[in-house]
Amino acid sequence: MIPVVAGALCVAAPVHAQDQQQELPFRVQVTGHYENAVGTSDAASEGTITAKLIANRPALRPAEILEFVPGMIVAQHSGDGKANQYYLRGFNLDHGTDFATFVDGMPVNMRTHAHGQGYTDLNFLIPELVNKIHYRKGPYHADEGDFASAGAAHMSLADKLNEGAASLTADADGYLRALLVNSAGAGSGNLLYALELGHNDGPWQMPEAFHKVSGVLRYSAGGGGERFSVTAMGYKAGWRATSQIPLRAVQDGRLDEFGAADPSDGGRTSRYSLSTEWRRRGDATLTEAHAYAVRSELSLYNDVTYFLDDPVNGDQVLQHERRTMTGFDLSHTCFGQMAGMPMENAIGLQGRLDHIAPLGLFATAQQRLLHPIAESRVSEGSLAAWFQNTVQWTAWLRSIAGLRYDRYRFVVHSSIAANSGKANDHVASPKLALVLGPWEKTEFFVNYGEGFHSNDARGTTAHLAPRELQPIDPVTPLVKTRGAEIGARSELVQGLQSSVAVWRLRSASELVFSGDAGDTAPSRASKRSGIEWNNHYAASSHLLLDLDLAYSRAHYTEFDPAGDRVPGAVEKVASFGATLNDVGPWSGAFQMRYFGPRPLIEDNSVRSSSTVIAYLRASYRFDRRWQLTADVFNLFDRRASDVDYYYPSRLPGEPAEGVNDIHFHPGEPRKLRLTLRAAF
Repeated sequence: MIPVVAGALCVAAPVHAQDQQQELPFRVQVTGHYENAVGTSDAASEGTITAKLIANRPALRPAEILEFVPGMIVAQHSGDGKANQYYLRGFNLDHGTDFATFVDGMPVNMRTHAHGQGYTDLNFLIPELVNKIHYRKGPYHADEGDFASAGAAHMSLADKLNEGAASLTADADGYLRALLVNSAGAGSGNLLYALELGHNDGPWQMPEAFHKVSGVLRYSAGGGGERFSVTAMGYKAGWRATSQIPLRAVQDGRLDEFGAADPSDGGRTSRYSLSTEWRRRGDATLTEAHAYAVRSELSLYNDVTYFLDDPVNGDQVLQHERRTMTGFDLSHTCFGQMAGMPMENAIGLQGRLDHIAPLGLFATAQQRLLHPIAESRVSEGSLAAWFQNTVQWTAWLRSIAGLRYDRYRFVVHSSIAANSGKANDHVASPKLALVLGPWEKTEFFVNYGEGFHSNDARGTTAHLAPRELQPIDPVTPLVKTRGAEIGARSELVQGLQSSVAVWRLRSASELVFSGDAGDTAPSRASKRSGIEWNNHYAASSHLLLDLDLAYSRAHYTEFDPAGDRVPGAVEKVASFGATLNDVGPWSGAFQMRYFGPRPLIEDNSVRSSSTVIAYLRASYRFDRRWQLTADVFNLFDRRASDVDYYYPSRLPGEPAEGVNDIHFHPGEPRKLRLTLRAAF
């Protein structure tokens, strides 16, 4: 069926390889730190980051690679082995609810996850191997579905390296990282391999004892318009967590700022994957195929309310899951003409199956099992088909129209019989974009799209709350979103790439499944809007300057006396960066980000503080082989919160109903990390 449809798409007059450069002027390739030049994208908020810039900026954690997406904030509220907290476009994305992340075509977001829907753990990633990050924002792209309403990031790994290297990184807080990366010719292709060993205690009163092992083995080959790769990845980690703590306990001296309310929190995790990618470019076609299999496991001990629910044993829970995820992503594009106008037709088919067993929530004390709250076995499958048509109507007008259809099936076997069952849902998502220009090296964009995010499968069949065993209603499996954006990108000033986007996004509901509570947390329909201004300036061949500003607002659209603000929604974000390259043996970078205050409850009466964090890097190359790098994190030693929440909790001696309070996780104080690198 697919070959027949693909063939039908190519009926229009083909454009042969030797004609493509002339017939498709709207596809431009540029090199350097960014690939964001005029003519390279379908939206003002879309862009690409290259390996050169990734290598030159310091990062405290692997997931901070996503802060290359303008307006993105990456934080942490627990141990280093847990997925990070993400903020973008008026969202507190939690661990990834509405931002889709892919590594070499593999989805990273975990649906129906033990801890939280869309759980995006990037700690398996070795940043030195990332060749490119292609980011998009908004639900405007037909090839993106679940979790992509706020945006998506597609990271691709390198096929080969310019040189092999071994490095050792250390700081005074017990951080150690050893890394070996290399690539070599193998047969008709290239073999890339990497091994990473890590340990960290951090600044916490209770040493984190985080330890990890990561490895990558990748074979790639090809030529003459055809290439393929096969990649195996492995990751395993364990840690003790210092989670968020109540502000009142720090203010009255019961807890140190870097102390833990429950020092037995922590976890273990692992992830193993095998993926393959194949790409073939014909005279007038492009065919791509991805397939993957992922085996992962997580055991997470978490206590965020202390003695509120159980005044004797405490409120710690174990969230445990073991998952097998398989899937594929196929696409076929035809390049042709319609009445003399350049045209592209693309069709795609995507499938994914998650089998999670066991998937459980257990009451524990000091990591000792007390009793199960709920256990499940879940199978969640999805199939999606999409079509996209691109036409260059005139030299100054291009249209991109698409349609996506997703179908989901949920099968849940629960230890609570009333919560077992099956559910099905489907959603169609139209997309449309217009690109006007360029005039004076400036182009304009109008984008519209509909998208969705899935809810936890357990919520789609739930009829009893796991803890209270009180009746509840099942949640909507797939929640619709609708977004629009107008924007512009310009290179009118020599060396400056500047873009601005004004956007709006509506969500039919913010229903989510709460992994901490084991039941659904319903909320109302919402709307978000904002403006972004991004600037990349090549001041010279050695100096690159970046300035990104973003402002957004998030409101519930349905009236409630509690208020209409969405708790945790990010409002103001700013970042400034300066990258200095190859000034003799020296290179360096400075990065500063502003994370603005956020409403913590619906009536906006409690707000978080703002934070300003700066990083500094200086590198000295002794010769072709040896390089020493010094990274300073939190350069100005600012006392700041990584994350803030407002909810009730109970410490020993407090009222049975608990105390409403801000709970925060402090940012790490100033620290110096040194890296010695040897190339070979």
